[in-house]
Amino acid sequence: MRSVRDAAFDVLRAHGLTTVFANPGSTEVSLLSDLPDDLEFVLALHEGSVVGAATGWAIARQAPALALLHTTAGLGNAVGALATARENRAPLVVLVGQQDRRHLAQEPFLAGRLEGLAGDYPVRVETPPRAQDVPGAIGRAAHAARTARGPALVIVPMSDWAEPMEELPVPAPAVLLQSSGTDARSVAKVAGLLGAAVSPALVVGAGADDAATWEALTELAETLGCPVWQESFGARAGFPQDHPSFAGHLPGDRTRLRETLAPHDFVLVVGAPALRQYPYATGPLVHEGTRLVLVTDDPGEAHRAPVDLAVLTPLPAFCAELAGAVPPRPAAVRPDFRRRAAAVEPPREGEPLRAAHVFAAFAGRLPADTVVVEETPSSRPDLHALLPARRPLGFLSAAMGGLGFAMPAAVGVRMAVPERPVVAMLGDGSSLYQIQSLWTAAHYHVGVIFVVLANGRYAVMDRLAELQGGKPPWPAFEEVSVSAMAGALGCPARRVTDHAELLRELDAVVPTLRDRTEPLLLEVAVEPDPIFVP
Repeated sequence: MRSVRDAAFDVLRAHGLTTVFANPGSTEVSLLSDLPDDLEFVLALHEGSVVGAATGWAIARQAPALALLHTTAGLGNAVGALATARENRAPLVVLVGQQDRRHLAQEPFLAGRLEGLAGDYPVRVETPPRAQDVPGAIGRAAHAARTARGPALVIVPMSDWAEPMEELPVPAPAVLLQSSGTDARSVAKVAGLLGAAVSPALVVGAGADDAATWEALTELAETLGCPVWQESFGARAGFPQDHPSFAGHLPGDRTRLRETLAPHDFVLVVGAPALRQYPYATGPLVHEGTRLVLVTDDPGEAHRAPVDLAVLTPLPAFCAELAGAVPPRPAAVRPDFRRRAAAVEPPREGEPLRAAHVFAAFAGRLPADTVVVEETPSSRPDLHALLPARRPLGFLSAAMGGLGFAMPAAVGVRMAVPERPVVAMLGDGSSLYQIQSLWTAAHYHVGVIFVVLANGRYAVMDRLAELQGGKPPWPAFEEVSVSAMAGALGCPARRVTDHAELLRELDAVVPTLRDRTEPLLLEVAVEPDPIFVP
């Protein structure tokens, strides 16, 4: 007789969930022992790395990924990464182990109160009432992960997998189709507003990061002859950042935001919150004469947006129809809004390296389709200026803002799209949050280049304390060697301390990016950057 486990494997196969990212515990052994040959197991050494790698995989594949967590300890360790997955709109099916159903009422060792542990970050949490309901719950989680674009959790008692499966249909649709069409009236409404605007502008965000939407927004920007801004704190690029219409990244404070958008009487926000801020400041988002309209496929963004009009719609089709519906503006030439980065001069003899020197060295060498996974809070503006995203999925960061995303996410991205070069840019403080993921990269031959900018401190926190007029109480950690830890985890690593050495390393490594099957960590000693204002 077929078991619940057998039926669950069939559901996983039907949804393409055949790669299992996991850090197993005893409550999951009954599922994982003698795993079928067509299911691939990927071990990570911490649950944050499990979910981080699955998140990178899901974003790169634009399809749900499967993660397995161990009861209370595992789910608890992964909550921050699940929050990031939710904010990054990454579809995940997460199976969480639980103690044996037959004595759960007595709260045995390793039993967990799991349903509320991750808070509101999962898009769905289900504990099946019977063992035989587990396969259907997995199918429902796969659909929820796709439609709500986030982590969907299924909590499974360890005894359920061996139970006999009844010969009834699994209560979840085998295939769920969503309409990709648009409402012609919505297109006409937004097109009319754009056509009537004297000085329109576009703001794009992570939701627009796919080839079809980039193409449509490029046509729209060229038709309008208007600038295109990237949302502040964007986790992905919503527009080709080397295009003449790209004006740069919006500032993250309200005063500078108002001034940036002041020349425009109409701002269309596509695939981004309207408009994300940090830190808090008083006053309106935009001047009284500026009208805001949002187009998004995220219900949460639409519901909370302080805009005149919000349109909830699939973005590729809507943007394509909108680009065709807007008449060209009477401009003699197409303007060039690009803000070209100031030339970065190499450091003089004896001068220390800075982050900008590292980014500038990469800028002329990286292939256009490189995926840059970022976690360098203190030097992010320099990275944006010097390493613009030139292809969809060209830039990836943690929408939540928490640390510990970039290293495992880069592993997951490269595993999902091995034809794309992948470079992770991290601060040394950031790298320590999920340093364990280097073992996964080494063991599974994942050819990511990890560039760790080592200044021996939490530089962005130091700068924020200085902006408050205070002195940080936390110490530096200059004695920490990330390259030594990488070596201990089986990942090849080298430490770079001067510019000439950096250039030699990049000339040797960058040409191998597309085909390499071995990770490499470059720990680059840098001087902390000046005060960074988001």
